[in-house]
Amino acid sequence: MPEPFRVWVDGRLVGADEPAVPALDHAVTVGDAAFETLKVVDGVPFARSRHLRRLERTMAGLGLPAPDVARIAEGIESVLGAGPVLGFGRLRYMVTGGSGPLGSDRAGSPLTYIVTAGPQPRPPATATLATVPWVRNERAATAGLKTTSYAENVIALAAAHDRGAIEAIFANTRDELCEATGSNLFLVRSGVVLTPPLSSGCLAGVTRDLTIEWARAAGFEVREEAIPMHTAYDAEEVFITSSTKDVLPVASWEGRSYAAPGPVTAKLSALFADRSTTDVDP
Repeated sequence: MPEPFRVWVDGRLVGADEPAVPALDHAVTVGDAAFETLKVVDGVPFARSRHLRRLERTMAGLGLPAPDVARIAEGIESVLGAGPVLGFGRLRYMVTGGSGPLGSDRAGSPLTYIVTAGPQPRPPATATLATVPWVRNERAATAGLKTTSYAENVIALAAAHDRGAIEAIFANTRDELCEATGSNLFLVRSGVVLTPPLSSGCLAGVTRDLTIEWARAAGFEVREEAIPMHTAYDAEEVFITSSTKDVLPVASWEGRSYAAPGPVTAKLSALFADRSTTDVDP
């Protein structure tokens, strides 16, 4: 049997199926929480500092107090040390608004800290994408924040799976390319790497940011620019990035086929694999 997820809630390890969060916690009632997901390789979380900084930005954007970094670290060490070393796994920590009323108001309760870890399947060799009819609101209060209010992602990903795809692609309200449910999107045209800017409403993915930084340092031209949806499919190569997929080539998107991997994607994938192995907290 697969190893069960390890769970730590507010200072103690609990069973994965054990009740541990109050029914009136604001994460349960209204999805009022911030979270981060990190890749774990040989028991070591990748890009730990960057994920923590993004959590802090999300908490500030939600109007919640700054997270207790030491408490998160305690939870991480507890779950990673609670079983065999994770060869390839997923670490997720979440900070909620604490207990609150049955509504959107907050009660000023202490924050709830939850940390989980467990094995993660390796990503496939290539990805198939499907564009969904719903859009991201680039002017929303939560635009660019990594919150647990994921219902629209659940709906979109189910729709993509029904069409044989592993990721769903959103436009924004300006009909520009935005992002996927849990990934950022890149196009390659004439050797130039293109990706939507943060002003599109996409999340500032940690793997996205590192891919851009490391690609530019290696001499690749990378542009963050608005991409109209009617031109989005016109590329020689397409790839997605995420914390558990790294740089993943796209083979098919809305009936169009792409080199998977094409020469640029292959180089960037190898570059990311090399850099992320030698520097686990870039």
